[in-house]
Amino acid sequence: MKNGLLILNVVLLALVGVLFYLHFSSKNPSAAKTANNQTTAAANTPGFKIAYFEMDSVENSFQMVKDVKAELTKKEEAIGSELERLEKNYRSKVAQYQAQAQGNNMTQVQSEMAQRDVMQMQQSMQSRRQSLEQEYQDLQMRKLKDVKAKIEDYLKQYNNDKNYTYIFAYEPGIFYYKDTTYNITGDIIKGLNQLYTKK
Repeated sequence: MKNGLLILNVVLLALVGVLFYLHFSSKNPSAAKTANNQTTAAANTPGFKIAYFEMDSVENSFQMVKDVKAELTKKEEAIGSELERLEKNYRSKVAQYQAQAQGNNMTQVQSEMAQRDVMQMQQSMQSRRQSLEQEYQDLQMRKLKDVKAKIEDYLKQYNNDKNYTYIFAYEPGIFYYKDTTYNITGDIIKGLNQLYTKK
């Protein structure tokens, strides 16, 4: 049994050796041609170009970002004033109930009803606060998404004739070195503002 396996292994090893010899000794013109074409294509392809723009400059100078910030500030102020009004009403009602309780003008039933009313007002106020905060976050996310989409769309249009492989948004703390030769911030701000004012 051992001798049979040994003979089979020797035969298989010899066959593999023959196959290797036949494969590497024959010159395959199509394989050589393909390899040569790939080398030529790689030599003709220019190196990839990278550009960057400074995101904080875009945020400070792009009119759409300014408009979005103003809209969000206005919404924040409206939410703040509504919550302040609800808080004022709540405090007023609590003060009214406390005055009645101190003047002994409340029965046990009225006192229990007042406690229920105060608890309902608290729950209603808390629910409204959560609803307004969620509404604000949704608006903020939607607006930021719109700004991001606007910048991405413009960069595609901008890059039609520039042929950059990558365009990065530079933010402090992410990159440690930048060559200002590839800074396209001015072009981006100018183009974005022109596109935004047209629409």
